[in-house]
Amino acid sequence: SFPDQAANDSLDMKYRPLEHPCDIPWPRGYSRKEIGPVWDRKAANKKTSPIVKGGESLALAQLQKTVTARPDWTASFEKPKTSCTEVSSPSTTVLSPYLSIGCISPRTAWHAVSDANAKAKSKTSRSKPPVSLHGQLLWRDFNNLIAHSANAQAPGSWGQMQNNVYCRDIPWSSDPALLTAWKEGRTGYPWIDACMAQLRTEGWIHHLGRHAVACFLTRGDLWQSWEVGAEFFEGELLDADYALNNFNWLWLSCSGFFYQYFRCYSPVAFQKKN
Repeated sequence: SFPDQAANDSLDMKYRPLEHPCDIPWPRGYSRKEIGPVWDRKAANKKTSPIVKGGESLALAQLQKTVTARPDWTASFEKPKTSCTEVSSPSTTVLSPYLSIGCISPRTAWHAVSDANAKAKSKTSRSKPPVSLHGQLLWRDFNNLIAHSANAQAPGSWGQMQNNVYCRDIPWSSDPALLTAWKEGRTGYPWIDACMAQLRTEGWIHHLGRHAVACFLTRGDLWQSWEVGAEFFEGELLDADYALNNFNWLWLSCSGFFYQYFRCYSPVAFQKKN
């Protein structure tokens, strides 16, 4: 449950804003020596072709191009019906990298979608949450609330299995060779390996591709912990987000929120239907 008003004083020092850009964000109480970097110099120097480049101007241009300029597409958008194998141009907005680091706000995106919906033709079928673009923004905030709730009950537990009230304890295996093969796209399954190659070079994958590789690593095939998968995504994704990334890995590994463990993404057949 969320902390009540009476608990605010005790939580104030834990949730206060950063006083300096170099401060360590919450959870506090750790020295900088205890926290290892996500990226090192070698990782920073690798050759990539990011799917988008940063900055507010480019974010607003992307919003204009994908949402404002396409009112009928925006109004009828349904996330499950987008294509995860489209290579000429993404079938979604690719606004997530800009939202994750604050180049544009969720409020700006929300109103842009509302304005586009209002301009769509009357005969255009209107989608609704959760599959609509408004629904995606609502789902984003829901993920943030759940992460906050987990950390309020057990500080620092979000993003790990131990003490996470939303995570089921599962006896995962630990095989460095399998994990490395997955990271490097050497599993032998072309669809999985292609998604991982896209992740390493572009810093982005369609959400159904993310679903497929996460399921493959965890409950689907390799039986490796979702924690190592989430950590790798955190270091590779342009839209890496503490709340969303860990929520999705909990979901796809059936460790939390979704428990139909027998429903797996086939590494062979799934992409042929999308």
